[in-house]
Amino acid sequence: MRHNKAGRRLGRTTSHRVAMFRNMVTSFLNHERITTTDAKAKEIRCVAEKMITLGKRGDLHAMRQAASYIRDKKVVTKLFTTIAPRYTERNGGYTRIIKLGIRPGDAAPVSILELVEEEMKPKRETKKPVKTAPSAPAKGAKEEAAVPVAEPEVAPAAEEAASVEEAAPVTAVTAGDEECEAKAD
Repeated sequence: MRHNKAGRRLGRTTSHRVAMFRNMVTSFLNHERITTTDAKAKEIRCVAEKMITLGKRGDLHAMRQAASYIRDKKVVTKLFTTIAPRYTERNGGYTRIIKLGIRPGDAAPVSILELVEEEMKPKRETKKPVKTAPSAPAKGAKEEAAVPVAEPEVAPAAEEAASVEEAAPVTAVTAGDEECEAKAD
């Protein structure tokens, strides 16, 4: 049983795996998108998000911690000056994994690991918008702004009952009744 043994070994020794992660995180932060296998992408995502969190802290100690893991000083500078400020309002979730399919050579599942580009807008409570009835524009007519449609007024129950009584009774004519009327004539 693998209790309390987190992480994937990926068929490599520890030193090889750590070196591979350092190289891949450096490339990922440099290019902001890499293509790799699903298992590697899921492992690299954890490390990359920790580096971005260090970048958000922005102090000297965080910069030294990031520089001890990332191999290139230019990438560390990019992390602290351009990447981390994009995510000041976001609490995690800086990356996304998009599955591409299967690699033809060895049938390994391949995916893209990329930074989330859109800025997160803090949620604010808004009232529900008033629903308007959609109007179908005629052919060749320009689209106009939607105008709210007034709902018909509901008549009281007494007025409805009076209107039903005033209406003439409707009789249904069946085929048998027609034959009777024809014979009577």
